[in-house]
Amino acid sequence: MEETSYGEIKAGKPEFEPRDLLVVPHKENPLVVSRFGLNNYKNNLQQMKGKFSCLPDYPQITFRPAITSESISAVAYNFKNIAKPQIFDPNLLQAGYITRTSEGVFANPFDEQGNPLTDKKTLKLKLNGVKPIKVGKGNIYLCENGLAFAEYDSFKQGVQSSEDFSRSGLARILEHTEQETAENLEAISSPKNYKLGVNVFGFEPIQESVLRVAGLDSYRLSDGDQLSVGGHGWGGGDSGYAFGVLNNTGEASAQNSE
Repeated sequence: MEETSYGEIKAGKPEFEPRDLLVVPHKENPLVVSRFGLNNYKNNLQQMKGKFSCLPDYPQITFRPAITSESISAVAYNFKNIAKPQIFDPNLLQAGYITRTSEGVFANPFDEQGNPLTDKKTLKLKLNGVKPIKVGKGNIYLCENGLAFAEYDSFKQGVQSSEDFSRSGLARILEHTEQETAENLEAISSPKNYKLGVNVFGFEPIQESVLRVAGLDSYRLSDGDQLSVGGHGWGGGDSGYAFGVLNNTGEASAQNSE
């Protein structure tokens, strides 16, 4: 009979840093994400490159940066009770990279290796063969892998209603939707959450194309909240929160998302 050993049994430590996961609906598919921050966008992206765990189901996991539509899906889920008090009210959401040009705004402007692009000619070549969608006085273009382009005439800057914003070209490229309304952004910006509508700023035409980070946050006014949607942030600038997508489900999610 084997002799029993007596004494303490010390709990082992996880081999990798533990991270909480969140499962949300995205384009009719589940999307598994984790929130990174509080830091500037470049540092949040750097942290995503590590190895993590979520025991017992995920002993070793990795992440890729969420594209803008995935970031919006992540915060839209139970927005009032999770993202609004934890991200939007005290700080901001770093939704993803955009490139501002003299003619419009590109969302998720990446090359085939995932590197962000700023060259307008290279980005415009990616629009070849993509059918334009009329929005307002301009057009939007929805390409593969989340890449999208909104002409400046397809959206307005300044304070506007939730309905006007969610139907604009900017909202639709951030959410990458062919629908007439960006439904998640409409729900986020609804009067139930923001009595004073939406303020869009930092999207002026610019002579030299620049890479920026789309930022969303709550702007507190004396008579209520207002959703701010900014296009002036840069990767090493303001601190905020960004989402990573779980890699072992992320590839399928990305293929089904757009």
